[in-house]
Amino acid sequence: MASDPTIPKSKTDALTQPSASADIAAFVAKAKAMGPHAAGGRGRLVFALDATMSRQPTWDMACTLQADMFREAASIGSLDIRLVYFRGLSECRATGWISDTAQLARLMGKIACQGGQTQIGKVLSETRREAVASGVRALVFVGDAMEESVDELCARAGELGLLKVPVFMFQEGQDPAAEQAFREIARLTGGAWCRFDPGAAAQLRELLRAVAAYAAGGREALTRLASSAPGAAKLLGQMR
Repeated sequence: MASDPTIPKSKTDALTQPSASADIAAFVAKAKAMGPHAAGGRGRLVFALDATMSRQPTWDMACTLQADMFREAASIGSLDIRLVYFRGLSECRATGWISDTAQLARLMGKIACQGGQTQIGKVLSETRREAVASGVRALVFVGDAMEESVDELCARAGELGLLKVPVFMFQEGQDPAAEQAFREIARLTGGAWCRFDPGAAAQLRELLRAVAAYAAGGREALTRLASSAPGAAKLLGQMR
């Protein structure tokens, strides 16, 4: 892709700690309980990442692991991903819908993290705009901080909830303000919040595969995932 397309402007632009494994199990349980999508249909997933400077290690992990989302979805139906990221001074960008893992990997490999504050509100607004325009099954966000008005984020999350677009908030680390906000965004949209340990590629992989399975095939797809992924089978066994 020659350049990163800018997010289209929209009128709406303007959370004792449980273990990481328990959080992941709770996320999969939440996704499993959601309504199924038709098998064989194309899933549309907004994949949003904090690309501020502190996120470089996780950005590099996501570049490696994003192929797992496509592979998981391919066993169920298919998946189109729209990458959204923010960084620097008020920079927030989005790609078009991508159905090829190599194309997404090439694009992500060209993006360098830059210092700046979070812009989660813009991510929620862009997802709402796209959901109204062409439909979105889910939004997954990966980040470690929240530096915005919680009330404003909740208002935008509520709009996604009305559109029945669940938001899966994946938090790296222990920041309490981020946890409070991420949990509430997930609650308002009917999605889920989950923490993963800093630098834990295996945990992030499990989460991304699970949300891709949901986007492509709904709760039944998560059960099928257990037949080929021992980690998912172990999580499903804990849900009974």
